[in-house]
Amino acid sequence: MLQERIEAKWIESFARVFELCEVKAGDTVAILSETQSRQINVHIAELALLGMGVKAFHVVIPTPAQAAPVAIRSTGATDAIQGLQPVIQALGNTDMFLDMTVEGSLHAPELPEILKMGTRGLMISNEHPEALERLAPDPTLEGRVKTGIKMLRDAKQMRVTSPAGTDLNITVDGAVAGGGWGFTKRPGTMTHWPGGLCLCFPQPDSVSGKLVMATGDVNLTFKRYVESAFTLHIENDFVTEIEGDGVDAELFRSYIAAWGDREAYAVSHVGWGMNDGARWDSMTMYDKNDFNGTELRAFAGNFVYSTGANEVAGRHTLGHFDLPFRNCTVTLDNTTVVKDGVLQGELAA
Repeated sequence: MLQERIEAKWIESFARVFELCEVKAGDTVAILSETQSRQINVHIAELALLGMGVKAFHVVIPTPAQAAPVAIRSTGATDAIQGLQPVIQALGNTDMFLDMTVEGSLHAPELPEILKMGTRGLMISNEHPEALERLAPDPTLEGRVKTGIKMLRDAKQMRVTSPAGTDLNITVDGAVAGGGWGFTKRPGTMTHWPGGLCLCFPQPDSVSGKLVMATGDVNLTFKRYVESAFTLHIENDFVTEIEGDGVDAELFRSYIAAWGDREAYAVSHVGWGMNDGARWDSMTMYDKNDFNGTELRAFAGNFVYSTGANEVAGRHTLGHFDLPFRNCTVTLDNTTVVKDGVLQGELAA
């Protein structure tokens, strides 16, 4: 068990990330958290900002009562803000805000309004500070992620295959593509630390085929490596069958059905990891309480398939799975961007 004690090295690590975001003395920065946030990270962020001469202040919201039928994990769609206009105004009228909510606000309904006011946001994932220190952003990652985003925006079709039997076809023409490298300088943008991901949100009726979750692939909602393979059959964006007899398939079926929401079966976003410093095997080294799993979304060469909310397709739900796959080949039109789990061409380090 790691100790949650403030360390000077963690304050320095946070300060370096804020410097990459071009935060400077005299700037106003809001620290958004909730009562269930990891308090050591909130405190470290405050100390780092004050040490830089920043005008920092806290916006703390009581964690809302849970209305969902099951535990919610790793959605990126916090409901903590609850549409509160004083909170939205406080965040939007800053040079930058730090998102330190438990789930993160990347897909929160209030985010577009906040960013439209001219601020920029950094979601600090709800990880133990040791992981954040180890995964401090690499400035050289920015150019490669931007290249990947451009490739997604220029493509019409994505195909994903694997030795385990995955064969998925995705229309990415018209999809909203994006990504992050762990820091942001530009007003109106949002990123997350750890970073290193290229992804897109497909238009409706864009995804069909099958996804085979092989041994060693990851169910990040459960913070669990798959031990017994199972197959997701997907038609016109929706998982129509979960084929498999092992406990991994049973858990998947049970959790997704508990929502009682058809949207929970639909595709949210698809993409691949770009972070060479992130490791697939890192989850073995942390207790679940110390680990949020952003690293496993971002490790270089993985294919990420997510179910749940997709604003581009007009679908909204808190039911969410983030599923990183190893050893896949990802092709955009006639260009292979990932081959057998290894980044190719301009995307490779």
